[in-house]
Amino acid sequence: MTFQKITIEATVNADMQTVWDCYTNPEHITKWNFADDSWHCPSAENDLRVGGQMKSRMEAKDGSFGFDFEAIYDEVKENEKIVYHLEDGRSVDITFEEKGGSVFIKIVFDAENENPVEMQKAGWQAILDNYKKHAQAQ
Repeated sequence: MTFQKITIEATVNADMQTVWDCYTNPEHITKWNFADDSWHCPSAENDLRVGGQMKSRMEAKDGSFGFDFEAIYDEVKENEKIVYHLEDGRSVDITFEEKGGSVFIKIVFDAENENPVEMQKAGWQAILDNYKKHAQAQ
């Protein structure tokens, strides 16, 4: 199956170790892994190694909706790159690049077929922006 690729990006004004820790540590993931303030991420687990699994729970704060996000890691290069795949076969490729005191993050992911591409891009970008805000506050 062929998927359409979507790219989102952010430049985080923090050092690489902070950026990496905030992106991969479950203690941090629960503080940023949602698209807007009406949602939250009550739990996260992360076995950050090839073959390891990442799990996070995303829920509307009013309890009206929620889902589990689960993935298996295909490639992990500390402070450089993370690649994982989802249960439906889609893949996500994340790169981290130091640029003069900041870190440029680029995420390329396969679109799913249920929601419009622009909606998916906006949702993932909102989560990345939330992450950026959290990482820069550390």
